[in-house]
Amino acid sequence: MKYIKPLLLFFVISGLIGFVALVGIYFYIKPNLPSVTVLKDVRLQTPMQIYTHDGKLISQYGVKRRIPVKLEEVPEQLIHAILATEDSRFFEHHGIDPIGIARAALSLIITGEKRQGASTLTMQLARGFFLSREKTYIRKVKEIFIAWHMEQELSKEEILELYLNKVELGHRSFGFGAAAQVYYGKSLNELTLAQLATIAGLPKAPSALNPITDPEASAGRRRVVLLRMLDEEYISKADFDNAANAPITARKHGAEIEVDAPYLADIIYNEMVDIYGKDEAETGGYQVYATAGSDLQLAAQRAVVRNLHDYDERHGYKGPLGYLWDAPSPDSQDEPVPQLSLNTDISDKLLASDWSEREMLSALSQVAYIKPLVPAVVLSVAQQSIDVLDVNGDKRTITWEGLDWARRYITDFRQGSEPETASDVTQPGAVIYIREQDDAWRIAQLPEVSGAFIALNPKNGAVEAVVGGYSFYQSQFNRATQAKRQVGSNIKPFIYSAAIDSGYTLASIINDAPINQWNAATGVAWRPQNSPAEYDGPIRMRKALGKSKNVVSVRLLRGVGLRKAADYLTRFGFDPDDIPLDETVSLGSSSHTPLEVVRGMSVIANGGYLVNPHFIAKVLDEHNQVLWQANPVWACDNCTKAHAPESYPESDSQSDVDNDEVDVEALLEAQLNKDVLLAESEVTEKQSAPQVITAQNAFLVGEMMRTGVRANGNWSKKTYWLGTGWRARNILQRTDIAGKTGTTNDSRDTWFSGFQKDIVATAWVGFDNMGRQLGRATRNQNLINRNPEKFNWIGNALIGTEDGAKAAGPAWIRFMEYALAEKPHSPIPVPEKIVRVRIDRTSGKLTRRTDHTTLFEYFLQGTEPTSYVLDDEVVDPASQDKTTTPEPEEIF
Repeated sequence: MKYIKPLLLFFVISGLIGFVALVGIYFYIKPNLPSVTVLKDVRLQTPMQIYTHDGKLISQYGVKRRIPVKLEEVPEQLIHAILATEDSRFFEHHGIDPIGIARAALSLIITGEKRQGASTLTMQLARGFFLSREKTYIRKVKEIFIAWHMEQELSKEEILELYLNKVELGHRSFGFGAAAQVYYGKSLNELTLAQLATIAGLPKAPSALNPITDPEASAGRRRVVLLRMLDEEYISKADFDNAANAPITARKHGAEIEVDAPYLADIIYNEMVDIYGKDEAETGGYQVYATAGSDLQLAAQRAVVRNLHDYDERHGYKGPLGYLWDAPSPDSQDEPVPQLSLNTDISDKLLASDWSEREMLSALSQVAYIKPLVPAVVLSVAQQSIDVLDVNGDKRTITWEGLDWARRYITDFRQGSEPETASDVTQPGAVIYIREQDDAWRIAQLPEVSGAFIALNPKNGAVEAVVGGYSFYQSQFNRATQAKRQVGSNIKPFIYSAAIDSGYTLASIINDAPINQWNAATGVAWRPQNSPAEYDGPIRMRKALGKSKNVVSVRLLRGVGLRKAADYLTRFGFDPDDIPLDETVSLGSSSHTPLEVVRGMSVIANGGYLVNPHFIAKVLDEHNQVLWQANPVWACDNCTKAHAPESYPESDSQSDVDNDEVDVEALLEAQLNKDVLLAESEVTEKQSAPQVITAQNAFLVGEMMRTGVRANGNWSKKTYWLGTGWRARNILQRTDIAGKTGTTNDSRDTWFSGFQKDIVATAWVGFDNMGRQLGRATRNQNLINRNPEKFNWIGNALIGTEDGAKAAGPAWIRFMEYALAEKPHSPIPVPEKIVRVRIDRTSGKLTRRTDHTTLFEYFLQGTEPTSYVLDDEVVDPASQDKTTTPEPEEIF
């Protein structure tokens, strides 16, 4: 008994000393303790996510992967697994677990090593937010005090939710929502018990215990988690046995991308970085919605890729990437035998029997995989088919339909003869690319030619689709927004608009004759030529644009005046610094991006308003609150009032055709559409875009462009002629489209721009090497035989010199084929002060005749002809046997 009193006194005094020491330590380090009140409004570093307009994920930017989750969204089994493993008394203590601390202290006394940390979930969270992982006494003391403060400020549920979203779990995943995506490509609610236990075991050592880095260690850690859950009676013995014995199924997953549109994502990412800075943009949890919807964006990408492959195929096959076996002798080849760059030496593997399938797949995995191209090796060659093994381990048969295009490429202007058997194309052991098209596989190659495409809503400038090249993963240069290329005849609608503004009409007669202009300063004559070099003599302005007559464009420029025309072009948004002050501007010598061209075309499509192209519709924060919403300018005069079109044309086909019957159905449809517009119009506050040309001017230019995408006149009456973009109308079978081709000298740049009232788009095709010509394609009878009547409409069988209609036009057509599929034909609204009169086809004068020598034409009121053609002035093409070639005009 005599020792009890001193012992009690010792414990009391020790306790008081410990308490005083603890208070002293607290006040000593208190100035260095962070304020935990910030955790009430904590902002987790969450990557930026970019979505299509319809909410499909395009891309994610940020080093840290985090998918914030609410506590109520977390599976109960995961919470049980975490609590059982990390802090079973979480809901009982106040941030510090005395039992855990005592256990850790005992371990330190016995072993002399700091093996156990005794950290509660709250302490782990404190360390994660405010401290490092360094194992020191002072850090542990700070951790304790911070945890105690946190328990005063936050509820247990708030602490647990923060922990679930903050903790590091390996492979740049932070929080359990991100871990589920990274390791399994699923949301938390989709995971099995085994998978939940796997990620619940990661906080202890995320780098060493994750199932990707060390599956065996991860399985052991999973078993520990499951045992703790069994001990705490969260699961049954049967559940434990099933989960503990489940295979490790984890593999690394990227963000759950729903629409792969990297060119669009890159544009938006760079805009966000410009606004917020790189760090804030990548960690602020912004959700950015593009103006482009997933359907049109994917349609544009398919159109560009298909079009570039069509061009590439009609110019010939350049051969395999290399050989795994049976490589031809260099002496037997006109050109060097291609060599694969592999990590392993294959010089001793000369025969197919030397290769196992595993070795083939290993070699194929080292070949660049550029979607939609898939690396493959040819296993065998039959008469008109081949068997291949692709990089994914799939064995496929490629039939003759996937091989018969592959005649030998010689130059951009020459191709070899058509293959007759598969052995004319390839041989066993060859490493090739294959791709899928129309549900069938075909031999392929990476196109060297480049392309770009961009589509806008002409009413407000919202970008509906953008494609900057064949593959972003091959080249990140965005040709749609960054490449300034000569626009060729795509400039002509703007030159013609200037002419109309200067008093010309669609019936004005211009001399389509060669020009020779002597330049005394240089001693050189400038001789602009039509392409092809055909001249029609006096020609109406509508027909001249439809046939893209170069010399007419030059003459119109002279009629307007060079300086006035150059200034006029800036109305369409073109940079004046890009416009040369010489007559070549009328032929498209200025260089602009596809984005600039499509913006200019939108002015014609929307009735004369210059809208601003934009890619972002809205930005949300991590709490789904709208931070910013696009407020574009609109193509409307008084945007707060509902306007209906003043009138509609009787029929689009009435211009430049031979009959004058009124289409009653079109009139009824027009009136119905007018009523619908009036009923559905909403009065909203919108900003008006600047009107840079009149509605009448835009309508008249659009009318000429409609002529350019169709066949005109009557074959039997010899009034028939084709617009340069005739394939568009033939394929799309629509009367409400307009377009213009564009081709530069030697076919180095090709363009096609056009519109329907709801969408305007521009396609460009050319080589990145500006000196390289697109060349020409000769007949491939294998392809012609498949569709003898329409082989030259679209696809890989087109023949002749490449131009805007053949090289760029098909991408526009394929896109519009999808974009307009569900849209009814729209009558073209005719602005007020536009009149329509019957004129003589040749002279442009008024006529009293009603036969094939006449047609109806639109005019700005007051500019229509006033004199009638005389009978002896009427030219009847049907009675003419031949045409005469106009004499060149000499200008010295």
